[in-house]
Amino acid sequence: MLTSFVDGIFCCFTGKSTNVVVPIESSEPTDGFEFVEVKPGRVLRVRHIIPDRPVVEEQGTEEGGSVTCKRKISVYRNGQLLIENVNEAAHPELVRYQNGDSTVDTDVTESDAPAGARSTEPTPGQAVADVKSAPQVERPQPKRRRRKPKRSIVIDCERKITCCKGTHPDVALFFIHGVGGSLDIWGSQLDYFSQLGYEVIAPDLVGHGASSTPRIPAAYTFYALAEDVRIIFKRYAKRRNILVGHSYGVSFCTFLAHEYPEQVHKVVMINGGGPTALEPSLCSVFNLPTCVLNFLSPCLTWSFLMAGFAHQGAREKKLLKENNAFNVSSFVLRSMMSGQYWPEGDEVYHAELTVPVLLVHGMYDKFVPIQEDQRMAEILMLGFLKVIDDGSHMVMMECPDTVNTLLHEFFLWQPATASKPKQDVAATKTTITKPQEDAGRPMTAPKTPSKSQADFIRPTTAPKTSSTVTEGSADSKSKSKK
Repeated sequence: MLTSFVDGIFCCFTGKSTNVVVPIESSEPTDGFEFVEVKPGRVLRVRHIIPDRPVVEEQGTEEGGSVTCKRKISVYRNGQLLIENVNEAAHPELVRYQNGDSTVDTDVTESDAPAGARSTEPTPGQAVADVKSAPQVERPQPKRRRRKPKRSIVIDCERKITCCKGTHPDVALFFIHGVGGSLDIWGSQLDYFSQLGYEVIAPDLVGHGASSTPRIPAAYTFYALAEDVRIIFKRYAKRRNILVGHSYGVSFCTFLAHEYPEQVHKVVMINGGGPTALEPSLCSVFNLPTCVLNFLSPCLTWSFLMAGFAHQGAREKKLLKENNAFNVSSFVLRSMMSGQYWPEGDEVYHAELTVPVLLVHGMYDKFVPIQEDQRMAEILMLGFLKVIDDGSHMVMMECPDTVNTLLHEFFLWQPATASKPKQDVAATKTTITKPQEDAGRPMTAPKTPSKSQADFIRPTTAPKTSSTVTEGSADSKSKSKK
């Protein structure tokens, strides 16, 4: 009691909350970790590994392929989104999905029909027999006129995509976790890529891991967390940076790629969901009071184990415990879920990205349906979807070797220097659902690709999409992410 009284007096004089956990040495690295004070009293733990590698000047480091990104994004007043990729298609085919018929084109009224056309419906007082005996005049097809879009966005740029090796000193990898996680969930990836010579950076979001834990809900909003991630990125960024995000962390990767298109070279989204704006759910268990959530914490942990892993054996329980995959206080969990408000992150926001994106999805993921990642792959200009059959929401912990190999191949991938004419490719049973036509130029594999590399690069057609123009609904339902 005396200790709490002294702490209260100290809090009054210093203006700091006694519930905030701040490391004693915030500037010195400790056991391979660094503590960065992004704001006064707001300290993040960062795992920063700089490999001991020799400086090798490699020939052809700046070589690679250039991809021309040209597309027109039109937003109509009814909320509909029309994306036209104008790279090489002179008269692109309109592909409709979700709502069937297009609402962009509207029919003219009957008064606009030609004078010679006559309706076959009987007028009041006219016998039905007279109508049947009268010569049938087919009504001509109504004319269509295109509505003027509410807003149009034209993207016309050229990206140079190069191979990123661990021996390149200008490459840095950033790993961002989601709700309830910590940098420990990336343990296999951090060890693997640091041993290959990559410089890796993985922060603990505020309230997670060993970062500070403010006791105000406003500290856990999307914009507050995004600002923290921005500061970490600006502190450690190199000339070419690759962002790897999981679940809620994918939103921060998208934010950085949109804000710094010249510095972000590639992005990996692991079980990130569809390109919809974030909004907290009104009917959620996380809206319960903190004391109730604290009482239900064993049930929530068990539910996360059942939904986040494809199998629930001793190995998965050990991974869940050792890697702090779902180890946060009830207050932080409630504040994180209620603070997921990001109306700007809609389909238009994602469609404006010109950075190559690899989407990794666990087949047994119960938090994020595969249809959401498929929709994301369709919206992105340079998006590739890969489904891992044996994985779930925590696929990087369940299948670390598969994920590490897949990510490394994506880091080394670069498009061909010379462009080739488009070719119609028949749909095959592969996990890549984004057609390469959306990139404007076909992307080819390296000269001697392995089986897994060829499977990753090979373009295939997505379900119900076969051209470079897509049309969908921009006012799709908002969601929250784990």
